[in-house]
Amino acid sequence: MLYDVKMDLHYDYDATVHGGRHLIRVAPINVPGVQRVVAASLSFEPRPHRESYFSDFFGNSVTTITYAAPHDTLDVRLSARVQVEDIHPPADLSPNLAGLTEEIARFWSVAPNSPHHFLAASPRVKADPDITQYTRDVMVGTPSVQAAAMSLCLAIHRDFAYDPKATDVATKPSEAFVLRKGVCQDFAHVMIAGLRGVGVPAGYVSGFLRTIPPAGKARLEGADAMHAWVRVWCGQHAGWIEFDPTNAIIAGPDHISIGHGRDYGDISPIVGVLKTHGGHEATQAVDVVRVE
Repeated sequence: MLYDVKMDLHYDYDATVHGGRHLIRVAPINVPGVQRVVAASLSFEPRPHRESYFSDFFGNSVTTITYAAPHDTLDVRLSARVQVEDIHPPADLSPNLAGLTEEIARFWSVAPNSPHHFLAASPRVKADPDITQYTRDVMVGTPSVQAAAMSLCLAIHRDFAYDPKATDVATKPSEAFVLRKGVCQDFAHVMIAGLRGVGVPAGYVSGFLRTIPPAGKARLEGADAMHAWVRVWCGQHAGWIEFDPTNAIIAGPDHISIGHGRDYGDISPIVGVLKTHGGHEATQAVDVVRVE
């Protein structure tokens, strides 16, 4: 499927910013056999004093912008055309949990895609005994890692309420787990914590999700949003499979990937430092339109 993606991140600062440096991770990436970026461009208002590009350790596209002149607002605009393959859900070739442990022990690579990077606690996803026990309970009787991951994905969708007011970007997985509320970032972090707790490598995926309006309703401009889901290493034969606990599905052709990391901190859309005081307000508008 071919998509046109447009995104606008807008920041209003309480006080004038007299300098700053930001890392921007919002551009889609190429994923061999799954996703191809036909074209993509980023623009900034005001224009930065300096701009550069690099790929981080996990292969995510990063743009660095630096400001020297004073400014009161910042707009980050993305325009991209992306081809996503309509791949059927993968056959279950994964081992059981004991078999997965043996496969990980025999896996010697520490390349960016290695499962070893996604087993231990990461800055935003710590081990939590309650989440681990919840995961063990959910996985009882599942014959394989892929089936176990799907069971956890479905359980989170069933047991947690989507509530944008319940959490914020800094909410810990343990806090969201107690609340049983949150947004896609929280659900992804809880699922990652649970899988790692039972020895299954899991990471965070950031991207866009095409939303389809109800029958008879017009599509609203800017109604789509950035989204988050989970990638799970299901063994040497199955490889990485992506699950969306917010929607209780395996990620498919409506999921457009920006990139991945151990948790949100590795793939946050914008991070940096500012020379100012006070806070800021941020708004986000995303349009994902299928090209017929």
